[in-house]
Amino acid sequence: MKKTFKFILLSTVAAAAIILAACSGNQADGDIYAQIQRQLLSLETFKAEATVTYISNKNTHVYETVQFARVTGAYRIEVVGPERVAGNITIFDGRQVAQFNEAVNGRAILGTQDSPERYEILLTSFIRNYVRSRDVSVTVTSIDENQFTILEAQLPGSHPYLATEKLWICNDTLLPFKLVIYDVQGAERIIVEYKTFEFNPTLEDSLFFIE
Repeated sequence: MKKTFKFILLSTVAAAAIILAACSGNQADGDIYAQIQRQLLSLETFKAEATVTYISNKNTHVYETVQFARVTGAYRIEVVGPERVAGNITIFDGRQVAQFNEAVNGRAILGTQDSPERYEILLTSFIRNYVRSRDVSVTVTSIDENQFTILEAQLPGSHPYLATEKLWICNDTLLPFKLVIYDVQGAERIIVEYKTFEFNPTLEDSLFFIE
């Protein structure tokens, strides 16, 4: 299954690279995209420190997180700020989801429903959605004199607040810079801003173990 997944991703991003180079008229852009595709294809695990902002019609909530994930689907999201929610941990071991708070107790609460508002903030989810999207978009932009490649994908299902998403990748470092999820009206609903990102670190099984 993983080989099939990677073959589809390779075909998708390779085609997008050709389109990008043709539309921009700049072979260098295509070269950058080829490097980005290789980076995505090589992803097996990641660890990231990221600020996650949830925007509703009434409120905005900002959380500081540490994320661990495997391309197989397992993930661990630790909330480290603000202080009132610090210590909250959500783990998906590939079969079930559990939540607990290290500051209160070490016992996991089983039976928690997984939700797209949570797992769609992960880069592994973006890659999956990008591969499955019927329409994909690749553009290049500049922010503070830095160049970024922007990948756009559709989210599965009919969730009114989770319709499309864009991933900004720095052309110099090839690291994710920002991930934004939009509603059906094109308004920002979730913003993930990466502080640090590690491609393919060794992640111990214990990170995803549910007691």
